[in-house]
Amino acid sequence: MIRNILKKGISAKSSRDILSSKVETIRNLLGDTSVIPPNYRGSVAFTKPIPQMITDDIASALTDVCATRALSVETTAGDAGIALDRSKCILCGRCKEIAPDLIAIGNWFSPSVKRRQEMIVTSSVQGQLTEKSVEETGIELKIRLRRTLGRSLAVREVDAGSCNGCEVEITALNNPYYDIERFGIHFVASPRHADVLLVTGPASSNMEIALQRTYKATPEPKIVIAIGACACSGGLFGDTYATTGGVDKVVPVDVYVPGCPPRPQALLSGLLLAVDKLPSKSESRISEEMKK
Repeated sequence: MIRNILKKGISAKSSRDILSSKVETIRNLLGDTSVIPPNYRGSVAFTKPIPQMITDDIASALTDVCATRALSVETTAGDAGIALDRSKCILCGRCKEIAPDLIAIGNWFSPSVKRRQEMIVTSSVQGQLTEKSVEETGIELKIRLRRTLGRSLAVREVDAGSCNGCEVEITALNNPYYDIERFGIHFVASPRHADVLLVTGPASSNMEIALQRTYKATPEPKIVIAIGACACSGGLFGDTYATTGGVDKVVPVDVYVPGCPPRPQALLSGLLLAVDKLPSKSESRISEEMKK
C-alpha cells in the first residue's frame, strides 16, 4: 500500500503522517451532520395551500402519472383538491414534472407516524417539515431508552419481500458514521431476544406465514415498525396475488416510516417514536395478565 502511495507521487512524510495518526474513523465525516445533498429525494409536499389553484386537467394528469396511486382527487365542500398518501409515494418525481409550481420534492424526510391515516395530506395543508440531526435524534433516543427500559433496545430486522433498498439503509445504521450502538440500539439474531421488529417489503404471500411466526416469537411488549413505502402500503408492488399490500395486513403495526427507501436519519426518528409506545404497551400487557 505504501509503495502504491509513493508511486503516485505522495511524499514519504505524508505517508508517515497518515500511518501514525492512529485515527481509523472520523467522528464527523461531513463536517456538518445537517448537510444533505440538495438533489436527495426525501419527501413530496404541496407548495400551494389553496385547492382552487388546481385545475381539473392538472388533477387528472397528476393522478394518471402516479404509478402507485399515491395522488388522488379529493372533493371537500365543492372544492376539488389533491390528496397525497405518503405511505404509497416512492419519490419518483414524475408528479413534479407535471406540476412544478404545485409540487416540491425536498431533501427532508417525511415524519414517521403511529397511524397510517396520518400520512395522507391534502393540497389544502402545507407539508410538515421536521428535521433533526443524527446526533440530536440519537441522544434523545438514548435518554428515553434509559428512562423507559433502563437498558439497550434490541432490534430484529425482517425482510418480508423487499428489493433490499431499505436493507441498505438499515445496514448503514451500523457503519462508523451513524454507529447507532453508541445510542444503545443493538441488532439481534433472533426475534426471541428483540423488543422491536423492523419489517421491510410488501409482505409477500410467501413471507406471510414466516412474518406471523416471527411476530409470535417476539416477547411482549413488542413493537412493529413498517419501513418504507412497500411495508407501509405495498408500494410499487401494490396489493396483488403475490403480495398482501402492506405489513399491517399481516401483523399489527405500531409505527410507519415512509420513504423509498427512508434514510438512516428517518429510521432513527421512527425508532424514537416507537420507544414512546413501549410504556403503554407494557401497561396493557400487565392488565391482561392480571385479568387471567
